[in-house]
Amino acid sequence: MKTLKGAHSGETVRVIKLHGEGSLKRRIMDMGITKGTEVYVRKVAPLGDPVEVRVRGYELSIRKGDAEMIEVE
Repeated sequence: MKTLKGAHSGETVRVIKLHGEGSLKRRIMDMGITKGTEVYVRKVAPLGDPVEVRVRGYELSIRKGDAEMIEVE
């Protein structure tokens, strides 16, 4: 299982599934990251936290813990 945390800079991935429950999963979905969405990984910080991505035309930073809950292909 590949997660957004394991994606490399410059890579475009597609979201397969969101793991997690309740408010955490809702927060990720509110950011625009839903099943089937393409995510472009702009930068990964040296220690892997945070991950800067482009989703649906805007940019955001995702914590490493949250990125682990986003399964991608």
